[in-house]
Amino acid sequence: MAINLEKGQRQNIAAPKFTVGLGWDTNASNTGEPFDLDVSIFVLGSNGKLVNENYFVFYNNLTSPDGAVEHTGDNLTGAGDGDDEKIIVDLSKVASDVTEICFVVTIHHADTKRQNFGQIRNSFIRVVDTNNTELVKYELDEDFSIETAVEFGRIYKRNDDWKFEAVGAGMKGGLQDFLNKYN
Repeated sequence: MAINLEKGQRQNIAAPKFTVGLGWDTNASNTGEPFDLDVSIFVLGSNGKLVNENYFVFYNNLTSPDGAVEHTGDNLTGAGDGDDEKIIVDLSKVASDVTEICFVVTIHHADTKRQNFGQIRNSFIRVVDTNNTELVKYELDEDFSIETAVEFGRIYKRNDDWKFEAVGAGMKGGLQDFLNKYN
């Protein structure tokens, strides 16, 4: 049975290989522009920064150099139920200098389309094992009315154990704010 987390809660992840699914629904945009949300993954070292630029995984760089993180592709509409974008994680392949994997969702061209996460609802991040059993889930319930990028969750290593943390932290400067933070 899945464990539903609240913001800030953590849970051990014992499965060496799993899928991280992220989902959301959009409200009708008063700007008339369609929404395009994107998942970006930051694979970090012990200094809290990208191991190197190739460890920034997104729709134009689908796999980390060590093969541990694989983005399955960009969903341009977010239509339908369930996971809108998926990332396959294999902890057995993680490079020795990797200590954290962060999952960030941004709104593509949010500034020019005048869109923000206050117009997004039913957002979640979940971890599913290879048998498609949901291990943990975090449903974001905050109103991010000015934020255009949100770190949904992270997986981090402590004392040789991997844990998932429900983060739910937004930034209003879009993806660039997270690039500045982690690069």
